[in-house]
Amino acid sequence: MNKAARPRVVLGVSGGIAAYKACELLRRLTESGHEVRVVPTEAALHFVGAATWSALSGQPVATGVWDDVHEVPHVRIGQGADLVVVAPATTDLLAKAAHGLADDLLTNTLLTARCPVVFAPAMHTEMWEHPATRENVATLRRRGALVIEPAVGRLTGVDTGKGRLPDPGEIYEVCRRVLARGVREPDLTGRHVVISAGGTREPLDPVRFLGNRSSGKQGYALARSAAARGARVTLVAANAALPDPAGVDLVRVGSTAELREAVLKAAATADAVVMAAAVADFRPVAYAPGKIKKRDGQEPDPVALVRNPDILADVSQHRARPGQVVVGFAAETEDVLDNGRAKLRRKGCDLLVVNEVGERKTFGADESEAVVLGADGSETPVPFGPKEALADTVWDLVVARFPGAPHQ
Repeated sequence: MNKAARPRVVLGVSGGIAAYKACELLRRLTESGHEVRVVPTEAALHFVGAATWSALSGQPVATGVWDDVHEVPHVRIGQGADLVVVAPATTDLLAKAAHGLADDLLTNTLLTARCPVVFAPAMHTEMWEHPATRENVATLRRRGALVIEPAVGRLTGVDTGKGRLPDPGEIYEVCRRVLARGVREPDLTGRHVVISAGGTREPLDPVRFLGNRSSGKQGYALARSAAARGARVTLVAANAALPDPAGVDLVRVGSTAELREAVLKAAATADAVVMAAAVADFRPVAYAPGKIKKRDGQEPDPVALVRNPDILADVSQHRARPGQVVVGFAAETEDVLDNGRAKLRRKGCDLLVVNEVGERKTFGADESEAVVLGADGSETPVPFGPKEALADTVWDLVVARFPGAPHQ
């Protein structure tokens, strides 16, 4: 990458035990061609020294406004950035940022930055849930900053809960998407979106099931895109073996019944529901409590099937709140658009993403192409490309359909 064209990223690191994980985030940013300036707090240097940050970034490291005063670093670093990301962001750092305090180089940088700002919080659950922290986070989001929801998992000591720093690779994905969009204020801030992903499985016996080839990649791309655009995301994942997206509340399910229950529960407070999961249309009438045995000289008994509930139709026809936007997916093998238009009318959703599938098409791939059909008669083709491109197109169309959107 041409050095002059390299995106300039400021990586702020505050004083939490998760500071060591920021080294991996820094590595991903630099190896993908970004010019990164690390600005740690004094407390952060108790966990990772300045020499480490300087060696990994190839840039000088300072924490105080009095270092290299002739370069006016407390102004210039923020002014010249294309993105500022703070990982980890402690309770103290979030409070200072929300109240406009500027007692070190990092907080000064946050005040002078005119680019997108991403915070990746990491703290104990009680600190994250405290009303003061919640108000500070709300203030930052209202001002246009992207505050990623922390992950659930092991914290320091024996504690477990929400407050863990998301995986550095997933934080990098958020940063990459924010930089690619080049938009300062996330357009899904304040919105709750529900996404289903993966493929449901209907058990035949303790070791066998009816399933499909869905990998969950498109649903996960939708979740990552929504999180990077500021949404509160509930991802209902059916049998997907993929890394947890940063800033997403993940609900794992197996069968269609479990997916339906989780989606309907989350949809009660959702502004948008996107049903990207490949949901089994049928399930066995009977479940064999023991493994179905193969017997010499005997053919197996036929497997009788019964219809599963139609989750997309349920969500579309019984909206949990006014103005809720519902998006469905149609995986077709023939007469793709004709079948898609018929399904759109039948299901009653606002948008339907129609694509052709097969053993070597779409399922499991990193790329896709589709046509997004609208209940208003619109058709938006999405050319072959990364699934994240399709995800962004879907969210563009969803945002345009929210009540009060400019086109309405």
